Amino acid sequence: MADNDLGDFLRARRAGVQPQDVGMASYGVRRVSGLRREEVAVLAGVNADYYTRLEQGRERHPSPQVLDALGRALCLDADARTHLFRLAGTVPDDHFAHTVEKVSSTLSQLMDGFPNTPAFVINRTLDILAANALASALYSPFEPADNLARMTFLNPAARHFYTQWNWTAQATVANLRQASGLAPDSPRLRELLATLTEQSPEFSRLWNTHSVRGKTRDAKHLLHPDVGPLALTYQAFDVRDAPGQQLIVYQAEPESPTAQALSLLGSLHATRKQPAPHPQP
Repeated sequence: MADNDLGDFLRARRAGVQPQDVGMASYGVRRVSGLRREEVAVLAGVNADYYTRLEQGRERHPSPQVLDALGRALCLDADARTHLFRLAGTVPDDHFAHTVEKVSSTLSQLMDGFPNTPAFVINRTLDILAANALASALYSPFEPADNLARMTFLNPAARHFYTQWNWTAQATVANLRQASGLAPDSPRLRELLATLTEQSPEFSRLWNTHSVRGKTRDAKHLLHPDVGPLALTYQAFDVRDAPGQQLIVYQAEPESPTAQALSLLGSLHATRKQPAPHPQP
């Protein structure tokens, strides 16, 4: 690799941003493609000489705050921003990542294309942001099915629905503990933790163990009141264009009793949603 990868990257990305892209007026004869160094410095709120040293390789260790400001000034997307941090020898701080709470229409359409597979989207605080029809049917014992942590600890249906409730409870708390490290100042997280701590002694005990775990892949053993026991596995996928969101997809073994039960559950749910027939005159 070259000796000045960080400077080369900054210089190349600066050349690709025009003044009008960042709301700046263009003045004078521009002898460079894209923004001037001084313009990037103004946009990032750093000293122009300091920014010049970054491009020239005479300064190689900018702070995460400076890197974040440069990322905004240069209109970097998530992948380019992460690359910038890596070139500087540091790890992007998720505190600076703008979390997205609205699920895109394309992702909703993707989930709706899984008629035999429960799929839903959560955020870091385990709020269910969107779900396909089968996921809604799966979580129908909960009213409302709005937050996995609240459902696990505060809804009486959870003790019957999760046949391995203790494991589910531990994993849920560990997920929230990870969220507290990623976004400790989140008002939503503080509100949720306060509610769970106040209303659930089990949550308080598990919270104090400081276990940390992210969602990746695991088995789920559920007992649905309409179709009986379900043995599922899930996969968690980060939604790349929506920081903080994860797509959770449940799957049953093909042609297994659980697969048949899911098919029945989907049919029951669809039937219940159909409007009642109008009485004949």
